[in-house]
Amino acid sequence: MKEMWNNRYANEEYAYGTAPNQFFQETLDKYNIAGKILLPAEGEGRNAIYAAKNDLEVFAFDISIEGKNKALKLAEKENVAINYEVGDFFDLQLTKEKFDVVALIFAHFPPNIRSRYHHKIAELIKPNGYLILEGFSKNHLELQKINPNAGGPKNIDMLFSVDAIKKEFPDFEIILLEEKVVELNEGRFHQAKSKVIRFIGKKTNTPNQ
Repeated sequence: MKEMWNNRYANEEYAYGTAPNQFFQETLDKYNIAGKILLPAEGEGRNAIYAAKNDLEVFAFDISIEGKNKALKLAEKENVAINYEVGDFFDLQLTKEKFDVVALIFAHFPPNIRSRYHHKIAELIKPNGYLILEGFSKNHLELQKINPNAGGPKNIDMLFSVDAIKKEFPDFEIILLEEKVVELNEGRFHQAKSKVIRFIGKKTNTPNQ
């Protein structure tokens, strides 16, 4: 997996472009979110740079050193600062932080670790903090077959559903949770009609039992 992402990010071209994800951008703007933000599986930094330009203190991580290199290059070009670590999530120093918002933008983790990752991510969010998520739906595979440029994992167990989001993030008030067909235009690898799950959650003060 690490080798695949390093190969994808090693090219001069930004695989998913340099503009932020539209849903991420619109959500940050609408809710006027401030403070510390965590961006897991951030790749080449397009969302991290947008967050930093909007005065958030940015923490990001990925398994790809090539992704980090591209992100830091883009940050320098845009004259912003970001904190970016490379490695396994549970080994990183950022797990000692607490965040006002976490954004999972097409962050598809292997099924054997996804629940652990999501549980830990939820722990890192402050009470009343936000979780923003956009990822491919399990129903996306039918569109992926029509147009491989739509991108996304081919393993259905790595994809999202509304019910799975409710189950894995029980301690969040649902502000938005929907499956939606969107037209992606993000670099070379997200270029087609796609089915996504979009979620905005606000962490409750008292965990659900």
